[in-house]
Amino acid sequence: MARLFRWFQALAFPAVLIAALEWYTRGPGAGSEALAPPSLALKAFWSAIADGTLWQATAFTLGSAALGLLIGALLGLLLGIVLGLSPRAARMGFLSIEVLRPVPSVALIPLSLLVFGFGLRMEVAVVAFATFWPMLVLAQAAARQVEPRLLEVALALGLSPRERVTKIVIPAMAARLFVALRLGVAIALVVAVTVEIAANPNGMGYAIMIAQQSLDPALMLAWLFWIGVVGFLVNELAERAQAWVARRMGGVR
Repeated sequence: MARLFRWFQALAFPAVLIAALEWYTRGPGAGSEALAPPSLALKAFWSAIADGTLWQATAFTLGSAALGLLIGALLGLLLGIVLGLSPRAARMGFLSIEVLRPVPSVALIPLSLLVFGFGLRMEVAVVAFATFWPMLVLAQAAARQVEPRLLEVALALGLSPRERVTKIVIPAMAARLFVALRLGVAIALVVAVTVEIAANPNGMGYAIMIAQQSLDPALMLAWLFWIGVVGFLVNELAERAQAWVARRMGGVR
């Protein structure tokens, strides 16, 4: 009963907003011709499910975001560990990182188009660039906070550098890395949709553009709603994975 009440509280405000939008778009004087009633958006949503476009676009966006996140997170993790454990490497890489990190990921779209053309590789490259930096910064900070005595024990045991990283450093960083990963998941989805709106003729972002060019506000609203739902579900999965890892490691959520 308590869980049901929490869900009711969470859904109350969105329900009020939807009802207000329905009244605004259908009420006396119809406040805006550019907005569609949520009821029509729901019909457009079911149509997109029926003709398969919803699943096809969603699969492309999620696949691109996941692949870009995987590449960006792995590279950021590896370089972050190196910079976190080696003050000399951190000093050498400081200027390059601080110059490149503020570059907006969307500014990379023209270059990616020249190198990769339209399609999956271009989108993955931009997502990887966007997710690389938060993982790098947080992994570097986490590596710096690894207990020095753990590293001393690893040296005393004669562990190789690879074994020190895989058996000592990464397990000690796991809780903080999941914070970076959750941040990267959100960034990956946002950037993937943005790239599709701006340049890539695939995925959920492109579907919104097609709806806009077709002067179909109901379908646009349906896609916006679906992107929000997808983002919520992806974040929920990441949060549950973080909680599962914390329990396995004996940590507290």
